[in-house]
Amino acid sequence: MIRQVIGLSVLALGLSTFGYAQQQKIGVVHIQGAIGSTKDGQKAAAELETKAGPKRKELEGKQNEINSLKDQLQKGANTLSDAAKNDLYRSIDQKTKALNRDMQDAQDEFQQEQDKILQGLEQKIMAVINKYALDKGFTIILDVSNPLPVLWASNSIDVTKDIIDLYDKESASGTPATAKPPINTATPPATTHPTTTPGTTRPATTTPPKKP
Repeated sequence: MIRQVIGLSVLALGLSTFGYAQQQKIGVVHIQGAIGSTKDGQKAAAELETKAGPKRKELEGKQNEINSLKDQLQKGANTLSDAAKNDLYRSIDQKTKALNRDMQDAQDEFQQEQDKILQGLEQKIMAVINKYALDKGFTIILDVSNPLPVLWASNSIDVTKDIIDLYDKESASGTPATAKPPINTATPPATTHPTTTPGTTRPATTTPPKKP
């Protein structure tokens, strides 16, 4: 899963001089929100919910059975024999432990399935982000959905909506995103290298300004 900054870290913005840093083009993306808002992300979420439905109903049925036994024990507090109460206590305890195990197994299975789907979506959206960043001439794009030292970011540099639209366009056309090579200039901006594995980033190589 994507856990770090896409491109450069915020701290890498200390590029030699303040004047040079001002020339950099910065964008921010809410990766988690972007993935969930794409058509592929919404479809995956619906499929996961459909798949989890039967298991959820099964677990709810077991919980209702335990609640029924607890209700019997409460209502029969003054009328049931000690042996009957002990049987109810034992049955409630066994069923509760079994339910807890089933719930944990179901949660683990759901998490594994979700992580598998997210990994595929993250790889696809990273290709879109790399293409977008290079085509638009960005020096850095930050993932603001993860804990980062970002104190403030203007809405004018939030490119999340652009990423969602471009992702859906690429996905609908069936054409994978490909990034155009950056245009060389007299003083080239920082080059962002495509990430090869979700959750990892490679620092961009920058050319410092020439000394006067």
